[in-house]
Amino acid sequence: MVSYISASYIYPIIGPPIKNGVVGLDADGTIVEVLTPEEAGAKGELNVKRYEGLIVPGFVNTHCHLELSNLKGEIPKHTGLPVFVQKVMDLRTADEYVLDSAMLRADHEMFSCGIVAVGDISNQIASRTTKRGSLIYYHTFVEALGFNPETYEASFERALSLKDDFAPLPASLTPHAPYSVSAPLFEALKNIAEEENTIVSIHNQESADENEFFQEKEGGFLELYYMLGLDIEFFEPSAKTSLQTYLPQLSSQRPTLLVHNTFTSKEDVVFANENHQQLYWCLCPNANLYIENRLPDVPMLVEAGAKITLGTDSLASNDALSIFSEMMTLQGNFQIPAADLLTWGTLNGAEYLGLDSRFGSLEVGKRPGINLLSFEEKDGKVRLLDFSRRLY
Repeated sequence: MVSYISASYIYPIIGPPIKNGVVGLDADGTIVEVLTPEEAGAKGELNVKRYEGLIVPGFVNTHCHLELSNLKGEIPKHTGLPVFVQKVMDLRTADEYVLDSAMLRADHEMFSCGIVAVGDISNQIASRTTKRGSLIYYHTFVEALGFNPETYEASFERALSLKDDFAPLPASLTPHAPYSVSAPLFEALKNIAEEENTIVSIHNQESADENEFFQEKEGGFLELYYMLGLDIEFFEPSAKTSLQTYLPQLSSQRPTLLVHNTFTSKEDVVFANENHQQLYWCLCPNANLYIENRLPDVPMLVEAGAKITLGTDSLASNDALSIFSEMMTLQGNFQIPAADLLTWGTLNGAEYLGLDSRFGSLEVGKRPGINLLSFEEKDGKVRLLDFSRRLY
């Protein structure tokens, strides 16, 4: 039996919004029809449930740390990234029940906020049980960390073993960040990404300290290495930004997500586009404000043609796990059309995760989830107001 729903506007994402459009869905939420009001009228008397607002596909969160869900409110805001990383490492040991409960709540929160798929970072096996029982699709990025070139084999093998432990859930190995991965470990990760045809994710230029470290071997990361007891005498600065130093070490053959990009320059984007044709740029604005109290140069990324996705980061660095909340922060700080924000939060993320045959747009045959948003329209422009609820 087909159920029909309509709203002030239907946003299919793959095309312009349809005023008073109608979507037909079967019992499991698979789309069987997307109709203009004229097409719906031509079908005769349909039992259509009408909503005030925008009907849009389910959201895709391309960057999350579910296993840090127990740290909500534990780390002060505006510490800067080196201090934030140190505090995460100091606090991440938790009682198993406390952590499991926090992850279950976070998973439920994301589902209730209309998220249908998540790219999740993991450094331990703790999140597997939550993911196996979730109504959300998860792709787990098992991070490899090891800045000392002499220990790269042990770092790689540990990450590989953890990835195997997540089976049968989708998982792949990925580098954590340029300041925590050695050249030989980058090479090993590049090789396995190409062998297994997997996607790659990396934290990119989240702080000014990151660029300063690679350019001059100065900045806050020196204190972090000292506190961790890491001898980095071997490291020689490249006199280049972080991105321009490490990007050539990644596979240009695999879809790659650069996460945060808070201190990415126009020159970095030009370099990136010249050296990698399958890049996606993930924005986590609420986490950027939480940690560094700064946002990326979003207009520059848009002008440069960057394919943008959205992420929430973790509850250690955010007050909520809501892609709509990330959209609202961007809308409040930049002049970004609602259609672009919705594309970033749906189809671009689904495409990066390789899930666009199911998620990301309102198309016949897909089961993308259905969200209802409130809005206002002024001078022909739509402005998002609130997440009303998840319909399917």
